[in-house]
Amino acid sequence: MTLPRTLTAQTTDLVGQTVKLQGWVHTKRDHGKLTFIDLRDRSGLVQCVGFKLMSELTTESVVSVVGTVQARPEHLVNPNLSTGTVEISVNEYEVLNSCEELPIQIKEEENSVDESVRLKYRYLDLRREKLHNNLQLRSDFMAALRAALATHQFTEIETPLLTKSTKEGARDFLVPSRFQPGKFYALPQSPQQYKQLLMTAGFERYFQFARCVRDEDLRADRGFEFTQLDLEMSFVSQLEAMSLMEDIIISAVEAVGGQLKEKPFPVYKYQDAIQQFGDDKFDLRTPEEKEKGILAFAWVVDFPFFKKVDPKDQAEVRDSKSGWTFTHNPFSSPQPDFLEDHLAHQNIDQILASQYDLVCNGFEVGGGSIRAHLPEVLQATFEIMGYSPAEIEVNIGHMLTAFKLGTPPHGGIAFGLDRLVMLLSKENSIKETIAFPMTSTGRTAVMLAPAEVEPEQLKELGLQVVQQK
Repeated sequence: MTLPRTLTAQTTDLVGQTVKLQGWVHTKRDHGKLTFIDLRDRSGLVQCVGFKLMSELTTESVVSVVGTVQARPEHLVNPNLSTGTVEISVNEYEVLNSCEELPIQIKEEENSVDESVRLKYRYLDLRREKLHNNLQLRSDFMAALRAALATHQFTEIETPLLTKSTKEGARDFLVPSRFQPGKFYALPQSPQQYKQLLMTAGFERYFQFARCVRDEDLRADRGFEFTQLDLEMSFVSQLEAMSLMEDIIISAVEAVGGQLKEKPFPVYKYQDAIQQFGDDKFDLRTPEEKEKGILAFAWVVDFPFFKKVDPKDQAEVRDSKSGWTFTHNPFSSPQPDFLEDHLAHQNIDQILASQYDLVCNGFEVGGGSIRAHLPEVLQATFEIMGYSPAEIEVNIGHMLTAFKLGTPPHGGIAFGLDRLVMLLSKENSIKETIAFPMTSTGRTAVMLAPAEVEPEQLKELGLQVVQQK
């Protein structure tokens, strides 16, 4: 009879039984005729002992062993191992794939290995226990978020990856069309317009774990690609939206063992935050709370809708034609007290948006707003930014059409999943919580993109590479 595979964590309940284990050789120790290995699989480690067996094995080789689970004598119990009360007396084994000399050592600390080498061999880097645990935490957190959203009757819906270039505050990554030469798709900076159109479609409560792409400067907490938990809901006020989203975050954070400083989350006005902390992304923790990895969430509200364009920011320069641009999102609604000024294009610097940001431990981890759902409100935003009627039609004509066809009041938020997991795992960089992150210069892990393509591919797309001076 062929034995089914047993996980190492299950062996403590199988003393006296013959089992088949499969995994990696974590460590190996030769003691003459006895060879000890710690076998690693997704559930943990267990010690295996072979008499005149396994001496040729190399660490990180993939093996299958068959043996008897034996209780260790009390004085040989390993209290630091969950399977430390047992060991496997190996009867037979098979090398499923041997491992050559490793280019990076799995048991070394990450900071002792150059980042470029770690990313080149990321599949080895990910074998480290800490990174493995970080990705498991990410998966568990996403599952907890899904569970919390289900209790609030949200529907998970995917939106397109190939879309139109939009005005959302960053440079787009463009994709040429083979069927329509000279025209381009854009990869989504966010699903903003699609999720608003889902409110027009009557779904009322939508979410997705959206992959977003922005061509902006890289830093420890930001890459070209990122994942956000994207939410939108109809018939909610700003306070109702914030309260519901806070419940979801609290539920999921606590489900994975996160410790919160305060709940409900405190709320700060933008100007008060600037005066008190010098920034709208602030850290409310004490030094002791920082040591413990406490999460200090807070809301920031009452943001200015518009700001003067920064001439050094090319994305802002491109988005605006009047010298005014949005601070967060052109699809936001002004607060009710400023609606009249907004429609009249007056007192522009005084208009406040129905915008709310969620910050935690000095990072922005979420941003959202009550949206414009009336065509005249959205049109006024683009008029303030200097767009002509024809330009407005080209950019957001489809949204204006939808807003004339029964779009309900709605609002939402996007949570930065990478940053949230970074904070939950007590890391300092989102790279430690992403399977295959990019380098600080925008190179992909393992596959080394961007790279040149075959001339035939460029020709087929009607493209020619021109060297910049």
